[in-house]
Amino acid sequence: MTVKLLNFYAADGTVQIGASDGTKTVDVSAVGYSWGWPEIFSDWERIVPQLENILKHAKPLAGNIRLAPAVTAPGKILCVGLNYASHRAEVPFGAPKYPALFSKFNNALNAAGGEVRLPAGARELDYEAELVVVIGKRVKGASEEEAAAAIFGYTVGNDFTARDLQRRTSQWLLGKTPDGFAPIGPSIVPAAALDAANLAIQTFVNGELRQDGTTADMIFSPAAIVSYISKCMTLEPGDIIFTGTPHGVIFGMPEKERRWLKAGDEVVVKIEGIGELRNVIA
Repeated sequence: MTVKLLNFYAADGTVQIGASDGTKTVDVSAVGYSWGWPEIFSDWERIVPQLENILKHAKPLAGNIRLAPAVTAPGKILCVGLNYASHRAEVPFGAPKYPALFSKFNNALNAAGGEVRLPAGARELDYEAELVVVIGKRVKGASEEEAAAAIFGYTVGNDFTARDLQRRTSQWLLGKTPDGFAPIGPSIVPAAALDAANLAIQTFVNGELRQDGTTADMIFSPAAIVSYISKCMTLEPGDIIFTGTPHGVIFGMPEKERRWLKAGDEVVVKIEGIGELRNVIA
């Protein structure tokens, strides 16, 4: 059994931790457990058998679950640009020798099912399907082997981007971190349950396939990215890293063919073994 973890809103508006086996989702706290994410990160090997037992015997959550971001309070939201060979070929940014890093802030966090709104003055809204690393251990100055051991798991992300804001200056920040521009979810899958080096990754807009790639196209692997970052800054449990997007973004199309996202569009990012992240443009 692969246990997936998620955050959801209870009836009173508080965020609770849930567990899922892919068909059944349970509220961990409702069956007497009060772990928080720090305990899950630090003591996963002891906790996972208990979660498996809960999933076998506990009553499933009923009705539609309103999801919260898969990680609700990351200390850092880091992103890697131009990390798929096919994506580098479709955009005019060149080929960096090292991982091209930028950041988003917590105001950008959003969840599966959440709405995404363009900020005032922006018009060119684009999607970027991304595998997102969730750090589970404090890591500093790590080798790739040590970095791999610090990855707790993975979730699905969409690095929404306002391209017209991104291009205003040489710094990408303004176009990357408007409110709600970093949806992640629906769940976190532990790293041991996935081969992150070869996962299908796709984006659909209103049912139309737009991105169709694989993480095998990554230039820098998740472990290489974590190792590289850790040599400059300490990564802490709960930090998240967007690892780049494959080809097929709107900005990579010929200018006359670009159809920017608009109100009412549904964007779905699918990553093999993790799930589907759905968001609607408001």
